[in-house]
Amino acid sequence: MSFDERQPLLTRNQTIANSAFDVSAEELSSLVEAKDVDKLRAALGDTNHVCKLLNVDLLQGLADDDGIAIQRKQAFGTNVLPEVPKKTLIRHLLEAYNDKTLIMLTIASVISLSIGIWKDYFSAHPADEPKLGWVEGTAILLAVLVVVLTGAINNYQKESQFQQLNNKREDRVVNVLRGGRERELSVFELQVGEILMLAPGDIIPADAIYLDGHNVACDESSLTGESNTIKKRPYTSKSTRADCLLLSGSKVLEGMGKCVIIAVGEHSFYGKMMMSMREQHTEGTPLQLKLDNLAEQIAKIGFAAALLMLFTLTLKYFIVLSIRGAWPSGETIASTIIGIVIQTITIIVVAVPEGLPMAVTMALAFATTQMLKENNLVRVLSACETMGNATAICTDKTGTLTENVMTVEQGTLPFALSFNRQESESIDHWNEKLGAMDDLLSTIADGIAVNSTAYEGENERDEAVFIGSKTECALLSWIKLLGYDYSKIRKESSVVQVYPFASKWKSMSTVVEVKSGFYRQFTKGASEMILDHCTHYIDQDGNQRELDQDAIETWQRVISNYASQALRTIGLAYKDLDSIPNDQDDGQLPLENMVLLGVVGITDPLRPGVAEAVKAFRKAGVFVRMITGDNIDTAKAIARTSGILTKGGIAMSGPEFRSMSVEEQRKIVPRLQVLARSGPLDKTVVVTRLQEQDQVVGMTGDGTNDGPALKLADVGFSMGLTGTEVAKEASDIVLMDDNFNSILKALLWGRAVNDGVRKFLTFQLTVNVAAVIVSFTSALTSDDAESVLTAVQLLWVNLIMDTLAALALATEPPDDELLRRKPISRYAHLVNFSMMKMIIGQAIFQVIVNLTLLYAGYAIFDLDPVYDEPVLRTMIFNTFVFLQIFNEINCRRIDKGSLNVFQNIIHHKLFLVVQLVVVLCQYFIVTFGGLAFKTVPLSLAQWGITVGIGFLSLPVGFFIRILPDCFGCERHFNEEAIPLASYSRMHWEGAIGDIRREIRILSLLRRNSDIRRQ
Repeated sequence: MSFDERQPLLTRNQTIANSAFDVSAEELSSLVEAKDVDKLRAALGDTNHVCKLLNVDLLQGLADDDGIAIQRKQAFGTNVLPEVPKKTLIRHLLEAYNDKTLIMLTIASVISLSIGIWKDYFSAHPADEPKLGWVEGTAILLAVLVVVLTGAINNYQKESQFQQLNNKREDRVVNVLRGGRERELSVFELQVGEILMLAPGDIIPADAIYLDGHNVACDESSLTGESNTIKKRPYTSKSTRADCLLLSGSKVLEGMGKCVIIAVGEHSFYGKMMMSMREQHTEGTPLQLKLDNLAEQIAKIGFAAALLMLFTLTLKYFIVLSIRGAWPSGETIASTIIGIVIQTITIIVVAVPEGLPMAVTMALAFATTQMLKENNLVRVLSACETMGNATAICTDKTGTLTENVMTVEQGTLPFALSFNRQESESIDHWNEKLGAMDDLLSTIADGIAVNSTAYEGENERDEAVFIGSKTECALLSWIKLLGYDYSKIRKESSVVQVYPFASKWKSMSTVVEVKSGFYRQFTKGASEMILDHCTHYIDQDGNQRELDQDAIETWQRVISNYASQALRTIGLAYKDLDSIPNDQDDGQLPLENMVLLGVVGITDPLRPGVAEAVKAFRKAGVFVRMITGDNIDTAKAIARTSGILTKGGIAMSGPEFRSMSVEEQRKIVPRLQVLARSGPLDKTVVVTRLQEQDQVVGMTGDGTNDGPALKLADVGFSMGLTGTEVAKEASDIVLMDDNFNSILKALLWGRAVNDGVRKFLTFQLTVNVAAVIVSFTSALTSDDAESVLTAVQLLWVNLIMDTLAALALATEPPDDELLRRKPISRYAHLVNFSMMKMIIGQAIFQVIVNLTLLYAGYAIFDLDPVYDEPVLRTMIFNTFVFLQIFNEINCRRIDKGSLNVFQNIIHHKLFLVVQLVVVLCQYFIVTFGGLAFKTVPLSLAQWGITVGIGFLSLPVGFFIRILPDCFGCERHFNEEAIPLASYSRMHWEGAIGDIRREIRILSLLRRNSDIRRQ
């Protein structure tokens, strides 16, 4: 089929979205979905007609006040997907109620309520007794309602919190052309017709047509399943196989360019896919899975105990009746059996630790919300708890350890002409010399201005700043100080080809046409790389000379001198060409036969607090390694200053590391502290070697090439300010301030989450064991087969130990004590030795106390067994609850050696509030809840006695903590991760190595001296 691509098929007579546009959002969306370039060209015509259809100027972009912004949004929509309908509170209530145990309790309570009402109104009920048959069934129903309401409200609030986190996670800024100037714009503000600038690492925020650029290649695997990199061709390309469509959600892997957006929001390719998959999936974390398995095992034991109790009590009841020989009415037998069933179901309710998953969720929800305030945006929920047990951190240098605010500090341009910004005389001398060589200075300025993607814009304070790569910003700021206007140079230059920064060559190149048939290539990059590919240099007189061995050694000394001062060294070079160079197979420009202009040293000061953070990591048992693309001398200088490189540690370059065998790498990695001049795969290799030795690795990254390493690491940290979208998408946690200190905060909160869940687990298992044994034993020995703790009382205890305890124990803010212990092994038991001691010890104590009160309470408290039975049962119930309240304080500290359970308790306000609420509720239940809870008001003395007995949990807990290890149990539960290399051992090995070297030198000197004498 032939057609004239300049004659569009879509005309105003066919589809008129409104008075301003001749094309609709649906038609543009369908063209993208078809992915047919021929059809696209037939429909939209040439580039000029595309711009006319969308009412946009290709050179100016959209205007902020173009007068049709509202019509544009009405016609094409906004780049925001419709909000996911939030689950209503009623839906949460239904989900919380969708529990077999609660349904069983409801059925039992309805039966109990029906029988109770029937006994009160339809049978021979004694006239002098109040009609209270409805009380127990109603109380159980109310207790079920409280459990459901509490769970539903908690889930509702949690969902709202995570929705806020997701909204913040999806927001980001991109570079667009507005009013003829590049500026940053939120992806949510993008419109159809927007001219979007493309750079490596970007995730394309909306469907677009690629208009112009250099070597743009995209990864569309997440959208189409196509694993190969897709090379893009401009819309103007005549190739029949040209792919000019940029799909939203795809990643720019290489190249630069600009495109025009044609579909946004739910009309875009990514938006349609997201709308079709809108189902919420709950993130299951490793800790949750462990706890779910534990909860299932405990539930099975509880269910078995309940069945045993049902069988035993029923059998006992009928045996007692048969021995007495006096059988009651069928109504009485049914009522008694229902009572036994209710007690049995209640045992199951108490035994099933349904609060465990809730504790993890609450701990994570609380931690992630607080972490966001401390500049950690958690993208993957499991990363929070995983980070708590990290044993190794591999970090970048630039922007993470340093401030990423770079300035040109020193330079040698050209040969033998140096300047130092700290020495005004050297600057004056350099300016004087270079002033006589205008052509050379212009060449340097042209190369920096043209061979750069940074640009001048405004920050949030409306101040003029350079935006882009910090290295490029430093170079542009420097030539601005020299009096050159980078934007003027760019406008006057005819750029032919741009080769963006390539990891292989660690450089960026731009080819410009100087005059007809004459071209010049400007290259900048890692100084050693640039020096290796130069054959000539410019001397101090501005003349081009051959780069001989003496000159090479001189330049190497310059580079080494700058690097030893922790300066990043950048080489500047150029090459004159007679024709446009041919690309290599990988699409990159071959670097050869260049002329070296000089080397500049860029400084990037260490962030405040980094040295302290590294020291804190060391105390916490976390080994810090620096992996950077910088020169080995620069990397070592920064590593020593920050405390990363220590005595006995190893610093090496990426090429050295790559040349080793796998076995050699495994041996070297434990002591490796600095890896300089690292390539894109070095981080992945280091992570792999560490994980092979059971290390939990945290990795930082900001570039597109860091994506695989971030994905592979146990916890990947990307940079929120300077990181590419590819890096952010591959990461688990985004550092909003790009600060190394924020990683320490993540470690702290990760340990707090793990500790919070373990505290709750210790508390709940203690209550489970004590409540089940007390209920079972008391019911078995009772004449009427009744537990000393009623079903309603046990449900209240269940509420205390589930929701309220999770709220109190799982949300404690972290303190620095957490950083004074070693990380826990990934294979460690969920319940450690200290926890096991506390659970067993406290459970035995509570069972003994309650059974003693049950069987000897009348004698101990001088009560009348005939009239004071309700008083004793109330005192037992009150004692049991206060044992849990004080044991909850006891469970605030579960780690070995922590004897002060009141440490920092005043800072944990939520814990104090929960405790106060429980105590007040218990008072009202005992004093005014007689009908439902079968309690009677207690005297002040009885309150003092029961609270005092409960207080005994604290001294008992103290003695349990100081109990020694028996039969090597603690060794069996040992949970500390085994370090690959300890700092103390490395220090001694380094000292021994120094002594050996000195002895070797002395022996050589002595040998030389002996030879001379002979």
